[in-house]
Amino acid sequence: MNSTEIFSLALGLDRPWIITNVEFVEVVPNVKELHIHIDFERGFRFCTSTGERVTAYDTESKRWQHLNFFQHRCYLYARVPRLVNNEGKINIIEVPWARPGSGFTLLFEACAMLLIESEMPVSKVSDCVGVTAPRVWRVFDYWIELAYSKDDLSEVSRIGLDETSRKKGHSYITQFVDMDTRRTIFVTEGRDSSTIESFVSELEIKGGKKESIELISMDMSVAFVSGAMTYLPDSQIVFDKFHLVQSLNKALDEVRKAERKGNELLKGHRYTILRKYDNLSAAKKSELDMLLPLYPTLGETYRLRELFMDVFDVEDIEEAKGYLWFWCQKALEAGIQPITKFVNSVKAHWWGIVAYFDTKITNGILEGINSKIQLAKRRARGYRNPKNFINMIYFISGKLNFDYPPYSL
Repeated sequence: MNSTEIFSLALGLDRPWIITNVEFVEVVPNVKELHIHIDFERGFRFCTSTGERVTAYDTESKRWQHLNFFQHRCYLYARVPRLVNNEGKINIIEVPWARPGSGFTLLFEACAMLLIESEMPVSKVSDCVGVTAPRVWRVFDYWIELAYSKDDLSEVSRIGLDETSRKKGHSYITQFVDMDTRRTIFVTEGRDSSTIESFVSELEIKGGKKESIELISMDMSVAFVSGAMTYLPDSQIVFDKFHLVQSLNKALDEVRKAERKGNELLKGHRYTILRKYDNLSAAKKSELDMLLPLYPTLGETYRLRELFMDVFDVEDIEEAKGYLWFWCQKALEAGIQPITKFVNSVKAHWWGIVAYFDTKITNGILEGINSKIQLAKRRARGYRNPKNFINMIYFISGKLNFDYPPYSL
């Protein structure tokens, strides 16, 4: 078996494609490239876009970068036939080793995608495969958008949504997750009510119906609430308990900051106070037990926070709702401004908060997905291009099906 036969097998070439020449070319002193020249059988009849079989009208010379051959860069060269159909239109045929418009072979692109899938930042992938980062991004975006265009949302009925920034202090995106399949189904720029309008539009394009969305889990954002009530009026809104606890912790921290002024004993104890008591070490519990009696307002706020957390341990639905209302009344009696503000917010959003006890749905799934997204963002040191960030989220958490050929490192 000679070298051309070996490379034909390696590339998976079938009739009419044949390798005519394999050569090492010295491009600069002591640096060589492997050039593989491909042609087609003379007189072969190709199928046109309208179905008839014809010989080539003429050809167009093209080049594709392939996987490195050991330390040498490898390129494929071929004369690609152009055909004339029975309507007189000319079209260039698709070659089996590369997609139209790409300067890379399919295996090269599959290798680049696998490196990204292995959590390598695109900047590092570009160094590894020897091409610029923008070219790698174009390959990445093509395969993500192709896979996403085939996604089916006809079975989606329960969703969760949350926001995240693509770079610290920069613009935000809103992410929609199917709570049943635990995957990202839509991402869009912004964090206002129009994001839900955009989701509904995409849902219906991909086979879903807004009437099928039974439940939406989200935080108490005014914009999100407005969007949900406008564009998904038949859906049950459930306010995420983690965001609720986060709001209460914010109120507790406001009290801590007010007490901290001029009081050195509280220095360095922010997380001692913000963490749940049961999650503290024995040493931290001892420190907290000493601090809270010295600051009555902080101690009362902390006690109310701990009592609030007990509501999620009540198994009976109606009893849990009753306990939450009782807690609200006791919290108002304390007369602590940040806590009063929190209680007023709870009462204003009561219908969506108590829906948690009926559904037990939280945004925990989104928080898990978001941790992976934040890790990717840190590796990339943020994303300047929102399109790249959105496509990376689909890649990480969309559970999309890709059609590129399998490749293993």
